[in-house]
Amino acid sequence: MQTEADVLIIGAGLAGLVAATELADAGKRVMLLDQEPEQNMGGQAFWSFGGLFLVDSPEQRRLRIRDSYELALQDWFSTAGFDRTEDKWPRRWAEAYVGFAAGEKRSWLLQMGMRFFPVVGWAERGGYGATGPGNSVPRFHVAWGTGTGVVAPFAHRVREAVKRGLITLKFRHRVTELTSTNGVIDGARGEVLEPSSALRGEKSSRLAVSDFAFRAQAVIVTSGGIGANHDLVRKNWPARLGEPPQHMLSGVPDHVDGLMLGISEAAGANCINQDRMWHYTEGLDNWNPIWSRHGIRVLPGPSSLWLDARGNRLPVPLFPGFDTLGTLQHLRQTGYDHSWFVLTQKIIRKEFALSGSEQNPDLTNKSWRQTLRRAIGKGAPAPVEAFKNNGVDFVVEKNLSDLVQGMNALTPEPLLDFKKLEQEIVARDLQIDNPFSKDSQITAIRGARQYLGDKLIRTAKPHKLLDPAMGPLIAVRLHILTRKSLGGLETDLSGRVLSANGEPVPGLYAAGEVAGFGGGGMHGYRALEGTFLGGCLFSGRIAGRAAAQAVL
Repeated sequence: MQTEADVLIIGAGLAGLVAATELADAGKRVMLLDQEPEQNMGGQAFWSFGGLFLVDSPEQRRLRIRDSYELALQDWFSTAGFDRTEDKWPRRWAEAYVGFAAGEKRSWLLQMGMRFFPVVGWAERGGYGATGPGNSVPRFHVAWGTGTGVVAPFAHRVREAVKRGLITLKFRHRVTELTSTNGVIDGARGEVLEPSSALRGEKSSRLAVSDFAFRAQAVIVTSGGIGANHDLVRKNWPARLGEPPQHMLSGVPDHVDGLMLGISEAAGANCINQDRMWHYTEGLDNWNPIWSRHGIRVLPGPSSLWLDARGNRLPVPLFPGFDTLGTLQHLRQTGYDHSWFVLTQKIIRKEFALSGSEQNPDLTNKSWRQTLRRAIGKGAPAPVEAFKNNGVDFVVEKNLSDLVQGMNALTPEPLLDFKKLEQEIVARDLQIDNPFSKDSQITAIRGARQYLGDKLIRTAKPHKLLDPAMGPLIAVRLHILTRKSLGGLETDLSGRVLSANGEPVPGLYAAGEVAGFGGGGMHGYRALEGTFLGGCLFSGRIAGRAAAQAVL
């Protein structure tokens, strides 16, 4: 039977686009399949904030950040917490990826036409000590153009390769089976779905109108994670994080369903670390949704007072932006699916950003004039103000009594006691009177402002929450927001998918989130942020180049 391509790629997200361009550059014929319509090319990467993990970059050095491969690798391993026998390949992928981030990653992306916002963000700050999880220094480089700017050069290269006859695009093709001959994966079968005019990110029809079967010399799976499949999230939810939430928001579109994991397993692939996952605790119910249960994550600075559903302040070092999974684990012990930020207008103006390309039009549209308003503008960014005015999770009042009343009105039963919360905030405010404090969060805020990037656009000057001049007071109800799978198909350093006995499944490769961003989970239990898009870029490049060398 004749082959339709040298390589089939299943999934037109970022990893799939990168793999396809590498194959086309090598002169190989590629068929790129995706169950969504063409307007979704780039997948969920298109919607991202565009953060990329770089080490010892010129952007860091200009801000007097001293970083190194050794420091980054120490941070990565202390954050990942590798402790399983199946972490053999994830460890090797982690070492290779940190080397890539400290080496040619930036120059390679510059060659693609990508540029970076000059202020480096400091995500996942840790706070447990030098050997604990977290970034020792700021490493979160935002692509100029956000996620759209990351996807654009690879989407352009794919379309140019289509013109040259090297890549064939097959959208609305939903794979249901990987095929093999004499033990070698050599194609895919599935359903052709009816055409869809659904806008990017919107839920599309699953009505099948015909079947397909394609053959190739190799198959690369780049189908993404499980974030929109809440049943699968709950099935794999780890006991160490407590009970899975009854109510969750989705940080990814509906098509991120994880179905190719089971299909790949049926073809002999080994899936590992499925209980390792990355979900945020700062999710907002999107007042203007695109996909089902659409949530938006708050990218907070360090100053908001974080309370659980009962009004108890979260323990040290669970401050905004310090330890995502540590906070998730703590909140899952409270018995409630939500928590609260309490802050002021002064804080929201300086510290609140919303994750996503559509929530950052200044960066996405590459407008320096709009972007400068983050530092010198009088109000919060327009998307933040829109959430404050329209979002169901915001309460805005002039005094604390009315604020607590409004917060209690958002829950089925009143859970917050005004006197208790007042006592907590008054005690916190008394710590502002001196340039030193026993309150670890106040100390962390002052420390953050020693970094120029935080002082300019990410951290408000410490002030009293109950100071009317800083108001009004704002409360934000926060939900669990699904996002990334940290486990997946086990792969070696060539992107070849491995079987349960550790041997490569002939003809089968994987990259991106479906492979745990490399090896079946190169992040381990926790991530350093800015590492998800980079994992797709790195693993897609490796799988594409390896497959190009393997096929005739």
